[in-house]
Amino acid sequence: MSHLQRCNWCSDDPLYMAYHDHEWGKPLFDEAALFELLCLEGQQAGLSWITVLKKREAYRQHFFQYSIQQIAELSDIELAAKLQDAGLIRHLGKLKAIRSNAQAWLKLKAEFGNVVDWLWQIVEHHPIINTVPCYKTAPAQTALSQQLSKTLKQRGFKFVGPTICYAFMQASGMVNDHENDCFCK
Repeated sequence: MSHLQRCNWCSDDPLYMAYHDHEWGKPLFDEAALFELLCLEGQQAGLSWITVLKKREAYRQHFFQYSIQQIAELSDIELAAKLQDAGLIRHLGKLKAIRSNAQAWLKLKAEFGNVVDWLWQIVEHHPIINTVPCYKTAPAQTALSQQLSKTLKQRGFKFVGPTICYAFMQASGMVNDHENDCFCK
């Protein structure tokens, strides 16, 4: 077991440690990975992140490794059938949100060409590095996450409230909220 100092929110679950060490807060510029992350943050609503992490592979299988076009074409019947798999969070609204988000993403892509650049413009294409003595002092949302939430909702995205958007910004590296004494800072 590693003796590295991690953020205090990170449990000793190996899956959680790997996520913390190699993904959370690292700037992410891959389109499918950003789309996946935005969708998974919405799936988390009301649940713990470790619950979502444990189900991530099932989501990848059910949602075509996050092929946005294929997800956008899913029917209501196909989405409802996914409720049978306990590997997913069985909430039809959340599953439908993944399809809505894919459809909204494709509209953004048609309008702007590059959705990754469009998303990253909220932080002027550079991560915001915050001073976080303890994760409990980090905000649940900010003016930027409120702005992102409002914009995404106006464009048809679902499960993208300001708290979900801030978690997305943290996870995708738009914001670095690793604790000051964390080795990932």
